[in-house]
Amino acid sequence: MPIARQRRLHRSFFARDAIELARDLIGKTIVRRLEDGTVRRARIVETEAYIGEHDLACHAAKGRTNRTEVMFGEGGHAYVYFIYGMHWMLNIVASKPGNAQAVLIRAAEPLDGWDVNLTGPGRLAKGFSFTKADNGLDLTGPSTYLIDNGSPPPRIVKSKRIGVEYAKHWKHRLLRFHAAGSKAVSKR
Repeated sequence: MPIARQRRLHRSFFARDAIELARDLIGKTIVRRLEDGTVRRARIVETEAYIGEHDLACHAAKGRTNRTEVMFGEGGHAYVYFIYGMHWMLNIVASKPGNAQAVLIRAAEPLDGWDVNLTGPGRLAKGFSFTKADNGLDLTGPSTYLIDNGSPPPRIVKSKRIGVEYAKHWKHRLLRFHAAGSKAVSKR
């Protein structure tokens, strides 16, 4: 696709409800320039919305802590945390300051001949080299950002979030979105 058709996503794209953002991130491209100059790109195919302090599956449900502070900030920043003692997870902060919402990026399709498995949020973060050092990273900045390549959005399927059995009635909410037919989706 010609570069002229590609459009970087600006702060205003992220400053909205996590449900809307999670759906609209499907088909967008993550671009990350590593320290060695390597550029990695992948098309997002799976997301989950976490919609604030009232959402029992959302980390903000336990209140404002050092860990969740970035979620209470401006949309378009990375919320990166460690889980199960082995995986980093990339989330994108949504909404406006004070309203702790985020979107977990669960899976993506690598582009440009990049040979990596990005099926699942742990593999995705590892493939892009996201770590604790990236928590709070501005995702509209020069090294890591998202683009819309102008392609029509894929057909999107909604389902329950994965791994939130502890969240009482919130575990049944249809807050997971994925591109229909993508082989990179982590769980069908």
